[in-house]
Amino acid sequence: MQSADVSEQVTTYEIPFGEKSIHVPELPPLNPELYWLSPQEAEFFKAAIGIDDDEELKAHILSVQEKTWKIAPYGCVYVFGFLRMAIVHRPEYQEIVKIGRERENAIFLDIGCCLSTESRRVAADGWPAHNIIASDLKQGFLDLSHALFRTSKETYPGHFIAGNVLDPEMLTIVPPARGPVSTPLPDLSSLTALTSLHGHCSVINASAFFSCFTEEQQLHVARALAGLLSPVPGSIITGGHPGATVKGNYPHSCLNIDYDVFCHSPESWTELWDGTVFAKGEVKVTTRLREIPMLGNIFLLLEWSVTRL
Repeated sequence: MQSADVSEQVTTYEIPFGEKSIHVPELPPLNPELYWLSPQEAEFFKAAIGIDDDEELKAHILSVQEKTWKIAPYGCVYVFGFLRMAIVHRPEYQEIVKIGRERENAIFLDIGCCLSTESRRVAADGWPAHNIIASDLKQGFLDLSHALFRTSKETYPGHFIAGNVLDPEMLTIVPPARGPVSTPLPDLSSLTALTSLHGHCSVINASAFFSCFTEEQQLHVARALAGLLSPVPGSIITGGHPGATVKGNYPHSCLNIDYDVFCHSPESWTELWDGTVFAKGEVKVTTRLREIPMLGNIFLLLEWSVTRL
């Protein structure tokens, strides 16, 4: 609630966006006509949730979407982005799955996970779920992951941690690990923050995450995630978010809400990781810029990976 004057109160809706929030006077009603699943997505959700009927599956997902919308009305919730599994379409995905299957005690961190659909898919493809951590700002998102997949803490061994990566109590910044990590692997079931994972994460997934932050905050988050990454060659940070041919702040609009997003170019993103966050030559950075249609608009998606050499 915000005070208009002493006698009047005006209701506004808060949309979390990085460290700040966007306040809007009203939200559009959800549109079930935007619901769709590819054949591969439908196959995954039917198996993961345990619903074979298409209409029953749709009704279940729409119910979860409505609950998620009340927690935080993100555009990705409105357009069913929480159902997408972008990670499986990245060139490094098979290598990611191989790490989970073959590397001892390999940890997968899904940061900014929303309802943790991507980490659930990674688990289904062979990464031991007890070595998967999904994290988001909102505890409600993590609770609704169980609602979406019809699981509980007792039936799904993956771990959930709510918190803000810009908060040092959640994640402190340390230099990237070099050589053997001296700290033991923590008990994942008792974690309440990410700091104890320094140097232990074999793969970090950051889908649609960096775009929530300013340029300075993106550098902060990149340093923070780099400190979590294992020094073992082949360890990967991967993600995707709005990009540009030339880095800078760009106006975006979603659901009639206008806001600015800081976008890196492929070149500036590569320079950020290879030479700023990591020492030059410590990592291999791959990028690709693709045009993506959404709600009648076209935006550039920067897909990327950072791999320890």
